[in-house]
Amino acid sequence: MLTKSFHICVLGAVAGLAVAPVFAQSSVTLYGIVDTSITYQNSQTTLGSTTPGHSNVRMQSGVWNGSRWGMRGTEDLGGGTQALFVLESGFNLATGGQQFTNAMFGRQSRIELSNKSYGAVSVGRQYSAYYTMLAPWVPALYQTGYGSHPGDLDGLDTYYRANSAIVYTTPTLYGFTASGEYAPAGVPGSLNQGSTWSAGLQYKGGSLGLAAGFWRINNSTPGGGPYGAESAVNSSGQQGVSAITNGYNQAQSQQRFAVDGGYIFNDAWDISFAYSNVQYIPGINSKFTDTAVWNTAGSVLHWKPSAPLDLAIGYSYTWASKANNISDAAKYHQVVLSQYYALSKRTGLYALQGYQLASGKTLGNPGTGAVINATPAIGDSFQGTPGASPSMLAVSFGIVSKF
Repeated sequence: MLTKSFHICVLGAVAGLAVAPVFAQSSVTLYGIVDTSITYQNSQTTLGSTTPGHSNVRMQSGVWNGSRWGMRGTEDLGGGTQALFVLESGFNLATGGQQFTNAMFGRQSRIELSNKSYGAVSVGRQYSAYYTMLAPWVPALYQTGYGSHPGDLDGLDTYYRANSAIVYTTPTLYGFTASGEYAPAGVPGSLNQGSTWSAGLQYKGGSLGLAAGFWRINNSTPGGGPYGAESAVNSSGQQGVSAITNGYNQAQSQQRFAVDGGYIFNDAWDISFAYSNVQYIPGINSKFTDTAVWNTAGSVLHWKPSAPLDLAIGYSYTWASKANNISDAAKYHQVVLSQYYALSKRTGLYALQGYQLASGKTLGNPGTGAVINATPAIGDSFQGTPGASPSMLAVSFGIVSKF
C-alpha cells in the first residue's frame, strides 16, 4: 500500500513538472488606476456659450491618470509569436459611473498577435497608430490632461479611440518603428464612408527621439452633419471633436498631422516638443462652408530633482489659420505647471496649475453658424466645461494609486 502511494506521488510530481512550463508561458493580469482630485476653475460655462460664467470647485476623476480597471492576458505560442488581449474599462471615481455609456470596455477591447521578426497585428477598439507612434513625447506624458494642447484638439492625449480598428506595427529596425491603422465603418457599398485610418513613424536613438503621424476620420453621414452611429470614431460622443472645435463637429471628415520629439540631457532633465495641424472638412450638410484649420506648437521641460519628485512646465500656442471666413480667428496661449510626489511605487500625490488665454472668434453651437468669442479649455480636462471669459485659471490637487 505504501509502495503504491509512493508511486502515485512520484507520478503526480512528474506530471506537475511536465505541465509547469505550459502554465508559465501564459498569464492574465488584473490591473487598474484610481485617481481623484479637488479642482478649482475660475470661470465655467457650457459648450458653444460665453454666458453665464461662474467659478466652480468640484471633485474631478482621472485628472492625472484616467481612472480604469482592466485585464491583460498573454500567451507564448512558440517561435517568437505571442498572443495578447486587453479589456479595459474607464470609470468616474466621484460618481461610480462608466466613462463611456453602453461601452463597458470603452477604453480598450482588442486582441493581438505579435512576432519579434514580423511585427504585431491588433484588432478591436483601440488607440490609433497616429497616437501610439507619437505617444513617447506628447505633452500629456508629464503634464497629463492639463498639459495637452487646448481642448486636446489634436488627439495627443488618447481622447479619441476607433471602433473595429485593425492596426499593424512593424518590428523596430535601426531605431525606426512604423504603424498603420484602418477601421472600416461597415457602411454597405462603401469602404470609405465613416471609416478612419492613420499611420505613424517613430525613431528612438540614444537621447534623441522623433515621430510623425497622420490621422483621417470620416463621418458616416453622407455630406456631413451629425456624426452617424456607424462612424468608426463615434462612441459615447467620441467624434474627434474637442471643446475648441465644437462649432465644426458636423464636418464630413477630419484630418490630423503631427510631429513631436524629445531629447534627454541627463537623468534629471529632458525636453519635448510637438507641432500639429488639424483640419475639419465640410460637406454639403455640415452647416459651415470652408475648411477650418488649427495649428499648435508647444514644448514641455521636465525636471526630476529626486527619486520621488517630478516637475514640469509646458507652453503651447494654438491659432486658427482658416476659420470659415472669420477674419479675427481664434488664438490660444496656454501655460501649465505640474508637480508629482511618489509616496510609493504605486501611489502618489499631484498638483496641477493651468492658465489659458483665448482671443479672437470661432463658431458657437454646431449647425447654427453663430459666431462667438473664443472660449478657453485647458488641455483635455475641461472638454465639457470650458471657460466663459477670455482667460481661464484652473488648479487641481489629487491622489492616484495603481494596482
